[in-house]
Formats: sequence, structure tokens, C-alpha cells
Amino acid sequence: MCAEYATFGLAPAMRAGGVRNDGGYQVHRDFVDFIVDGRPLLFRLSDLDAVSPLASDVPPAIFTAQVRSLLLESPAPLPGGRYVVYGCPECEDLACGAVTAVIRGDGGDFVWRDFAWQTDEHADLELNGYHGIGPFRFRGAEYRAALSALLDGSAPDPRRRVLLIGARVAVLAKLAAALRTIGVGADIAQDADGVPADELRGYGAVVLGHAAGERERAAVRRAFECAGVPVVHVDGLAPIVPLLVAQTEHALDRSPAGQRRLTGLTATDGSADVEVTSACRVTLTAYRLDRLSRTHTHEIFDGVLEAGRHRLALDPKAARGRSFVVARTAGSVLVAAVWR
Repeated sequence: MCAEYATFGLAPAMRAGGVRNDGGYQVHRDFVDFIVDGRPLLFRLSDLDAVSPLASDVPPAIFTAQVRSLLLESPAPLPGGRYVVYGCPECEDLACGAVTAVIRGDGGDFVWRDFAWQTDEHADLELNGYHGIGPFRFRGAEYRAALSALLDGSAPDPRRRVLLIGARVAVLAKLAAALRTIGVGADIAQDADGVPADELRGYGAVVLGHAAGERERAAVRRAFECAGVPVVHVDGLAPIVPLLVAQTEHALDRSPAGQRRLTGLTATDGSADVEVTSACRVTLTAYRLDRLSRTHTHEIFDGVLEAGRHRLALDPKAARGRSFVVARTAGSVLVAAVWR
């Protein structure tokens, strides 16, 4: 049994959605992550695409039941006192695989131990155990306070809707359809004038199309300021739907900046610099507009990067004209224009 204490906390997190170049998509999920000793627990589990049971899009009754379960107010859902810590972001089927752990009370404290990857009711610690992770002993008061706050209505509000404003209605319609496909609500408007403050409060971001003028941009900002609604403003870089989806996903990221995996992206016509805080899979995609405003897509990189800053070469064909790069991990996305 562990003797030293670990700190326990919670923080908003995101599984970034996106539109794939093959026509597929990845669903957007907002959830509350576990912060152990100041660092997301998910980051300790290699490159795992998963969400905690505390997802914002589950019904309130199920969310409450998950919180009370972690407080040990109900029996463990799996044999051996095991609880699901992270599961499939697309469904709730254990067969897809989940990270589980034994959670028990001990003299007023809470202990998480025996982490394992599990695909059926019984975990094989020898074969699928996360050796070297845990056990973690949390002070009871700190643990209860963090989880109980979620029951008091203190759970982060993801505000997973965006307002789209711009002159190119066809592009906005395609963008709205793409966002709705990945689970992000989107509304299209010519401006924000006259929209009631209660409606504006429902938006987490406002996306201004590339063709929107400075006067329109200033008017939108003024409308949200007058309503007292803090919102992220996204200036669309180009009429490229996957690029605008990535910009919107970045704007909706509510996770603390110091607890993100993907922290830096810059690009020149010869290379892109990517910075990550822990080992993870990174994909890098370049988008380019030619002289006829046609979009060209180039897959630049798809692999695991260790913590640190990495320089990745850009194909000269991908960096001609107006071009942009998008870097993605399972939990975050960054966008950068290619500078010359």
C-alpha cells in the first residue's frame, strides 16, 4: 500500500473532433479529467484516445451516478472493486477497451491502484496491467471536495455551440454541417445585432469568415461585450472546411493551457515546428489554396513524438501559395499559417 499522498483535482478536458481527409470524422467530446499531482492522469497512459466517465454530454442522472460511484457511494461496476477510469470516446462498450483501476477507501483516504487495460469483465494485471502507474493515495477531504463540487453544479460548462458569421454562406453551411457531424452545434447569422443576451450566452465561440470585413468583426465583438458574454473569436484563415473545423476545435478547448499535450506550432515554407509536453501521436496536415481557390491537402506526418520541440519537413508542394498546417493529438489541435 502506498504511504505518500498524491494530490487530486479535476479540470475540463476535450477529445478533439475533426473531419478526416477520407471523408470520415472524429466525434468531439468534452469531459472532466483527473489531475494527479498537478498533471492529467490521461497523459501517464501512453498515447490513449479516451475520455473519463465524467463526460459533459451524458444525461445528468448518469453523470451524477458516475460521480457518486467514484465517491464509493455505490458498488463497483466491475468485479474485484474495479472502476472505469477512461473509456472509448465513441461508445460505452467495454469491448472497445477501457482503463480500469481498483478504488477503495482506507482510513478516510481514497486509494487508486492496479491500473489495467480491460476488454471484458475481468482484468489480467500480469498481461495488461499498467505497471509503474500508481498506487495513488488521496486525502479524503480533498478527493470528496473535488468530486462533490460536480454535484453542486460546479461542473465546467462546455458551451459546445458556435455562431458562424460571414459573407460566404455556402462555406458557412458546409462548416456548420461538418461541425454538427462531429457533435458541435452551429448556427449561421449575418451579424449578432439584436440577438438576446441569453442566446449569446449559449455560444462558446464565434467564427468570422475570411470575407467578413473589419466593421462586421468589430460589431460582433461589441454585441458580445454589451451582453457581458466572454466568448472566443475565431478569424477564419481561409474557406477550407477542415481548416475552419480545426480552428473552431481549438477555440472550444477549455483545458488549462499548462495541462495540454500540444503546446506549440509554427511553420515556414520549409518546415513546421511542433511542441508536445509528453509522448503522444501527432498528425500534421497541410492545406493549400491555388490560384483558382481550389484546396489541396497534403499529409505531412503521422507518428509518435517524444516530449519536446520537433522540426518536421514540409513538402515544397504543400507550402506554395496560401498554405496552412494543422497539428492534432487525440485531445487538442493547433493551426498555423505558413510564413515565408
